[in-house]
Amino acid sequence: MVGVTIQSNESIDRALRRFKKKYERSGVLREFKKRTFFVKPSIEKRLARMKAVRRQHRIVMEQE
Repeated sequence: MVGVTIQSNESIDRALRRFKKKYERSGVLREFKKRTFFVKPSIEKRLARMKAVRRQHRIVMEQE
């Protein structure tokens, strides 16, 4: 669970901004989206391979 304690002289906007950052970095929303629907293992493998190819291509392009 993600939480933020508000200091005595801190505004609500600033605390909300800190909460949003913590929330994004913790990966709660990403995990929720991942669990909302089932992906077949074969499709997961295919997506992982495609992601690896894109990552490798990006590395090659940066070296050139």
